[in-house]
Amino acid sequence: MISVEEARAYILRYFKPLETEYVSPDEALDRILSEDIVAPLAVPPHDNSAMDGYAVRAQDIAGASAQNPIRLNVVADLAAGYMSDVAVTTGAAIRIMTGAPLPPGADTVVRFEETSEAVSQKATGKGNPFVEILSAPKRGDNVRRAGEDVRAGEIILPKGSKLRPPEIGLLASVGCARVPVHRQPRVAILATGDELAEVDEPLAPGKIRSSNEYANAAAVIKAGGIPIRLGIARDNLEDLTRKIRAGIDAGADLFITSAGVSVGDYDIVKDVLNREGAMHFWQVNMKPGKPLAFGLIGAMPLLGLPGNPVSAIISFETFARPAILTMLGRTKFARPYVTAMLQDRAENNAGRRNYIRVHVARNDAGEYIATTTGEQGSGILTSLSRANGLLEMPPDVLAYKPGERVKITMLDYPEEN
Repeated sequence: MISVEEARAYILRYFKPLETEYVSPDEALDRILSEDIVAPLAVPPHDNSAMDGYAVRAQDIAGASAQNPIRLNVVADLAAGYMSDVAVTTGAAIRIMTGAPLPPGADTVVRFEETSEAVSQKATGKGNPFVEILSAPKRGDNVRRAGEDVRAGEIILPKGSKLRPPEIGLLASVGCARVPVHRQPRVAILATGDELAEVDEPLAPGKIRSSNEYANAAAVIKAGGIPIRLGIARDNLEDLTRKIRAGIDAGADLFITSAGVSVGDYDIVKDVLNREGAMHFWQVNMKPGKPLAFGLIGAMPLLGLPGNPVSAIISFETFARPAILTMLGRTKFARPYVTAMLQDRAENNAGRRNYIRVHVARNDAGEYIATTTGEQGSGILTSLSRANGLLEMPPDVLAYKPGERVKITMLDYPEEN
């Protein structure tokens, strides 16, 4: 048997980031930048008010307080999105809203809460309104300076960045309407076996539902790829060959099959894969998921996963997910982990790396605790549906006891459930 690390390293040699495509910002979430993004302008593009208040000259309000208010003439009212054609001169103020460009002559903004907000007219009905300033903020207070967020010409997002909501907003703020990202990989998915039935057809005696096809398609989507579901290939040369060639014709970047690669499987699957391409059939030192196939069908990589549903999902997580992320431009594949206190015994009697399905939660003290999700057989899909983490037991570790602190690879966090 080969190790998980050997198998994964060999597989990833055949993958690289896909070419660039340009998408709009609202299509770029969770995508990976294929080029540096350089800001064509400063953000903000001009000094502007950080508060609703009055734009003033700091020297005009030095010493102002509630006991010693300073009165200024209000010469204009400025809303966000507009420039002032009136300057702030000695003894003057402009009423200003958050985000409005700082008017000429002003260097400070006094918040409404620090003014009287009083407006008065002379008895004749003529003259300027006024405001009383009740504090003396420092020069530049409540002012956002031009370029304090982004400077024109700087790289704001380097190649390889994952685009989360903050990055999407940053792209929009500099006017990046066409975002360069690596193209999403197209992944052909094929289930094999005469025993499989479609999800919506009557279940005849001896048949089981085709769950791997749907689980693998969902996993492709979650990893960032585009699934191409090819359905079920029956255990005969013609059907299997036709379905494999359909995946090639669909322009797949990766082909994933399930079942037909273990020692006891029909030779027909291996015969077709070998005939159509150059394949390796391995036994990987892991549980579940020992049987694995990998090779090329023409120029297209093909990954043959085991047929048992838990084995297929764990093998996808271990080998297919890193391949898809590589094509997307990612360089790091490790999921986050936590250290948790194990609540029950976990055993490893296979001499292989054992992936124990666990559910992680927080106890009343706020500590992570991990509980195994019941029967750990490779056909018990509920053991994964109840799990949000994996406890990886090395081949030479026979057991973990209750109360031991163990490292759990998180598939989902408790806070997200």
